[in-house]
Amino acid sequence: MADVLRLLPEITGDEQVFVASLIKDLDDESAQTFANVYRARRKDPQTILLLTLVGFLGIAGIQRFVVDQIGMGILYLLTGGICLIGTIIDLINHRSIAFEYNQKQAQQILSMVVRK
Repeated sequence: MADVLRLLPEITGDEQVFVASLIKDLDDESAQTFANVYRARRKDPQTILLLTLVGFLGIAGIQRFVVDQIGMGILYLLTGGICLIGTIIDLINHRSIAFEYNQKQAQQILSMVVRK
């Protein structure tokens, strides 16, 4: 059974619980592979927060492009963050935006690691 705290000490809270539930049945080698790939792909909530703040400088939507929400990114870019209201909402929800992205990445990585 893999120890998520040892493999990914930088993750906390709900993300830590989620990842722990995914890797609990992996052997150590697979868990280490998962951790290495996940660490490279995951987005830190603070990064999403900083990119959202850039939206107030006139480049709204960068945070949506970073989490592979291209359509929303284009919409934000063309509408000024939907008149800044969407940008403000993203400031409040930056943790959940990062968590949703990280969940999808973790599930994709897990299926890749299990297939090997």
